Amino acid sequence: LCFRSVNNFLMTGPKAYLTYSSSVAAGAHSGMEECKFQFGWERWNCPESALQLSTHNRLRSATRETSFVHAISSAGVMYTLTRNCSMGDFESCGCDDSRNGRVGGRGWVWGGCSDNVEFGERISKLFVDALETGHDTRALINLHNNEVGRLVMKATMKRACKCHGVSGSCSIQTCWLQLAEFREIGNYLKMKYDQAHKLEMDKRRVRAGNSADSRGATAETFHHVHATELVFLEDSPDYCTRNASLGHHGTEGRECLQTGKNLSQWERRSCRRLCTECGLRVEERRTEVVGSCNCKFHWCCTVRCEQCRQLVAKHFCTR
Repeated sequence: LCFRSVNNFLMTGPKAYLTYSSSVAAGAHSGMEECKFQFGWERWNCPESALQLSTHNRLRSATRETSFVHAISSAGVMYTLTRNCSMGDFESCGCDDSRNGRVGGRGWVWGGCSDNVEFGERISKLFVDALETGHDTRALINLHNNEVGRLVMKATMKRACKCHGVSGSCSIQTCWLQLAEFREIGNYLKMKYDQAHKLEMDKRRVRAGNSADSRGATAETFHHVHATELVFLEDSPDYCTRNASLGHHGTEGRECLQTGKNLSQWERRSCRRLCTECGLRVEERRTEVVGSCNCKFHWCCTVRCEQCRQLVAKHFCTR
């Protein structure tokens, strides 16, 4: 389905499909790396199995965590495609100059090279949404959360401007839209994850299978869902204990933080959340770390450092 739909859209056929697919893979990877960052000190820490399990027919879940995986992966794919387009990596795509020359506001006009999010959105839909082959409520939830990722990416775009005028007086500015840092999109989607909405389905109507009654129940439920709201169907497990069949690794052996500079309140509570609240104890281990030290600048122009070893205390959850 994915291959055929992309080829229908792209006149150049399989060659262009391969061109985009490498960007799609890189985008999905950056989405999962951001997921790992956002959940680094939580019981569920975005394991490698998260993306595969969320789309695997036999194990398809629709938890709050799955909703984030779909949104951040979708955003990552769209982000990479858009950025590669603006950098001139694709022959069929360039800057979005559709508004150039128009007055944007008081003292500024549209110009420059705006990131072409319409292109990124279009191609990412063809690749990412085509992975969802089901027609049930879970499929609709996954497609909705994919779209949330794309909408958030558009909503976080920034206006950048350049001054013009006599002696840099900035009497008029030329402005364009550019992508935010991907970390900002991750932070925004993490907030959406915390506020995610559980869908309460009419179980009897859903059990009717693919009947009109079941579709009606699903349509009614989605009618009240906001376009940028992440949704899920099932409550999450506690993620304390290992469940290999569902890809949950548990928290035994996980590192947590007790000391360190500039720790957030969330990080400082990680040992309690990962260890003690999961029936584990916190074990301190002394670990030798090798790093650069006593660095000196030599004219011109090198920096030479020594290799220093130091013992640092790290904390882990253990039985």
